[in-house]
Amino acid sequence: MHILVQKFGGTSLATDERRAQVASIVSEAVHEGYSPVVVVSAIGRSGDPYATDTFLTMVKGIHPDLPKRELDLLMSCGEVISGTVLVSTLKSLGLKAVLLTGGQAGIITNNDFGDARIVRVEPAEILEQLAAGYVVVVTGFQGVTESGQITTLGRGGSDTTASALGVALNAESIDIYTDVEGIMTADPRIVEDARILDTVTYNEICQLAYQGAKVIHPRAVEIAMQRNIPLRIKSTFSKAPGTLVTNMHPDREVGTDITTDRIIAGIAHTPNVTQFKIMTTDASNKQLTDKRIFKAMALADISVDFISVQPEAVLYTVSDEVAAKAVQILQNMDFETEVVPSCAKVSIVGAGIAGVPGVMADMVEALSDAGVTILQSADSHTTIWVLVHQRDMVTAVQALHKKFKLDI
Repeated sequence: MHILVQKFGGTSLATDERRAQVASIVSEAVHEGYSPVVVVSAIGRSGDPYATDTFLTMVKGIHPDLPKRELDLLMSCGEVISGTVLVSTLKSLGLKAVLLTGGQAGIITNNDFGDARIVRVEPAEILEQLAAGYVVVVTGFQGVTESGQITTLGRGGSDTTASALGVALNAESIDIYTDVEGIMTADPRIVEDARILDTVTYNEICQLAYQGAKVIHPRAVEIAMQRNIPLRIKSTFSKAPGTLVTNMHPDREVGTDITTDRIIAGIAHTPNVTQFKIMTTDASNKQLTDKRIFKAMALADISVDFISVQPEAVLYTVSDEVAAKAVQILQNMDFETEVVPSCAKVSIVGAGIAGVPGVMADMVEALSDAGVTILQSADSHTTIWVLVHQRDMVTAVQALHKKFKLDI
């Protein structure tokens, strides 16, 4: 069998007209000789009747602390509804189609309700249905524990479902359909001349996703990368080819001089973060002090980012929504703390950054010329991050996009 995994997001399933378009795409794959496995998200977005956030709002208005186990049971309903409706739509076109929940599809997870991790996939039922000529529709975002408890996979869970099934079924490709035409060099709402990337590497798209690009969840990319299965990011509503994600370097061709490789793939941004600077100069045991700081954040379930441990200080960021809680904890521990609220992390990402001199210099020059103050910086072999005031975020993204000629 030529297995193709196709994942459709909530906006692609929101109306009868859009579901008909989805069914047309699936039907086209069948007629091309593929055996499609179709992963669906819940219908629509917050406010729509069957969206996941709508379900959550419904119960939290009654009681704010429903246990995670019950929340997972509730949140799993959205995909069951959208999957059933899509099966009905496919049957109206004369296709044989069957719906499987995450558990029925063999997705086994750990016991972390609300943010479960897939531990293995047992695809026997899917393969049996494919062999019988059925299009298999699978509810994304969910699985079951060893004991049969329903779990959900956290943010981006349907992408993760699609990638896990693609790997387990050794699919020829994993196609992620969304409401945009592919991965772009920057957020088009910020940069008018942002363009669609024809190809990116797994590492590049992982970094773009981790740094704020929301087209695909990085966990899904990491799973697909394990088996080198190509990912394609495409629009449900366009015939555009989209973006291909592979291990191959995007601009590498036989006979091409390696100095012409693309250095920067795109610019990402993460708004609404707060910077903490905790002075540790007078600490008698610096290592113990650093350990106490991060241990306290972990115990309070506060995620920290952009960490910089220096001889005289510790710097890191948290989301604005938990900043007040972090301040209170540090005050209770008698730490001298400087707090800079309303910041944003801006990142340049590219497989070609490693070993290329002058990239940081160009980044600093572009931001300086645009009047943007850099509060903190860090780098890896594929990414350079800077922290700026949120009021400067749009200016910073636009300046970097122009500086690295990503519109060309």
